[in-house]
Amino acid sequence: MFAKLVRTTALALGLAAISIGAAAQDQKKLGVVVKIGGIPWFNAMEAGIKQRGKELGIDAFMIGPTSADPALQVRAIEDLIAQGVDAIGVVPNDAEVLEPVLAKARERGIKVITHESPDQRNVDWNFELASAEGFGEAHADLLAEKMGGEGEYAVFVGSLTVPLHNAWADAAIAHITSKYPGMKLIGERHGVAESADDSRKTALDLISANPGLKGFLAFGSQGPIGAGRAVEERRKVGELFVLGPFSPGQGRKLIKSDAISGGFMWNPMQAGRVFVTMADLLIRGEEIKPGMEIEDLGKIDPAPGSTNIVVDRLVTINKDTVDELAAMGL
Repeated sequence: MFAKLVRTTALALGLAAISIGAAAQDQKKLGVVVKIGGIPWFNAMEAGIKQRGKELGIDAFMIGPTSADPALQVRAIEDLIAQGVDAIGVVPNDAEVLEPVLAKARERGIKVITHESPDQRNVDWNFELASAEGFGEAHADLLAEKMGGEGEYAVFVGSLTVPLHNAWADAAIAHITSKYPGMKLIGERHGVAESADDSRKTALDLISANPGLKGFLAFGSQGPIGAGRAVEERRKVGELFVLGPFSPGQGRKLIKSDAISGGFMWNPMQAGRVFVTMADLLIRGEEIKPGMEIEDLGKIDPAPGSTNIVVDRLVTINKDTVDELAAMGL
């Protein structure tokens, strides 16, 4: 009797193990490759990816390269393809460099979603939480307000190959040129805004070389941080104005001291959630079409034939909002 009980229990345990193994095998997998790991913006995005993955029962995780090098992103995507993931998300450092490896992923039946890369080729969908024109022009108008519409300004971007940062810069510079003729851009844009240290050093050099400099427009979450530190270092608070998107928790002291004058952002945690939601829809074969309601995006209205989904989720960062945003883990 005891032997029979043992055999029955063992059989039940064996079936349970098989069932658990099958469930784990059936779990869909999404890997999201971001520009760089270890910075607050992408830490918040990772939290959103994990949160939404848990809600939907998807094995969703983030890969953050050690530097903003497109080759490292290619390597990470190749690894995800080898793993046989169901979907890949990417925040590209260089849209063109990634095209071949994204095409390879899609050839293998892997769904591909990008963010911050308008008109990215070889994707199923790209989503934006703000239009490039609206985001650039909002920062341009705020910088002009702070500078009184006069003086020299410099522009930082993540790198000269980051699609969306350069689209923001294009929109901001064009808007300033047409609306604020008293403002003058110094030189070319600087690809340093994924590094607070590089942004600080570049800002210090520009301050030394340009006595008429009055503002920094820094696209890339580390740009305002580095430029703000340089402004404090040179005791130029109130004379030099730093604008751009940044993580409120990281820049709270700088905005309260006026070393950063403000900016706009969207919620990177929300973007992380969207990656997982979109992946879930695509993996299940659901058609994504105009008028559809998607959690964290709302009602979408992609143009016919376009793979871009653009919604307006802009959040203002200033002294009145920074504490609340930081408390949200942003």
